[in-house]
Amino acid sequence: MLSSMALRSALKSTSVVLQECAVLSRLKGTCASLPLKHGTSTSVITGPSHNNNETVLTGKYTKKPVMQSQLSDLPPTMLKMEYAAVPIAQTYVHFICPDLNEKLRLKTEQLIAKVQRDEADRSSTEVKVAILTSKIRNYQEHLHKHTKDKANKRWMLMAFDRRKKLLKHLRVMRYDAFEHVCQQLGITYTFPPEYYRHATRRWLAKKALCIKVFKEVQKQKLEQRKKIKQTPPPKLAEPAKTAATGTQ
Repeated sequence: MLSSMALRSALKSTSVVLQECAVLSRLKGTCASLPLKHGTSTSVITGPSHNNNETVLTGKYTKKPVMQSQLSDLPPTMLKMEYAAVPIAQTYVHFICPDLNEKLRLKTEQLIAKVQRDEADRSSTEVKVAILTSKIRNYQEHLHKHTKDKANKRWMLMAFDRRKKLLKHLRVMRYDAFEHVCQQLGITYTFPPEYYRHATRRWLAKKALCIKVFKEVQKQKLEQRKKIKQTPPPKLAEPAKTAATGTQ
């Protein structure tokens, strides 16, 4: 009796160990330990895992590439415009150094100076393109860090659309100025697509049918023209002879 009870308890303990080993074998890339009934514990170490969540935890994820700012070419010790003529301001550079808005304004002035027609030009198409280019690049730098900022993304797309219209107008009216602006500001102009409509299967089938019908109609018209050319013109009666016979 005692031997049968001992055998049953041994079988139960072995079944529990096998179940826990099966659970632990499913955990990949971790070292886990589960307590048993008799106070002991088992640990299983498996091989490395290829899960994306674990690669983030272990620090193997790839960082975003750092976007170079358009303000990087500005000197860091640049003073504000209103303090540039003050001699004592040279000793307090760290206190009156320009902020972001001042740097953006100076960068915009630099871009305007590259494309403006003369020194007093502030409202031409080229100047408007330069101002929009400075705004667009500022939006791009901001959205590179804050990807979920929907409001600034909307403003950036609106600025893109406005600049595209100005460049299209400039390309039609003054092509030499258009090339100069694109070269100085580093803009790559891409032509708009031929069709803005989304090409669905139904639309493609309808377009193919219309082209086929048009070609058939052109063939029929060509055959009618050939028949007209082949038929001889009708002969007209000679009025002189009829008049002579009538007098006789």
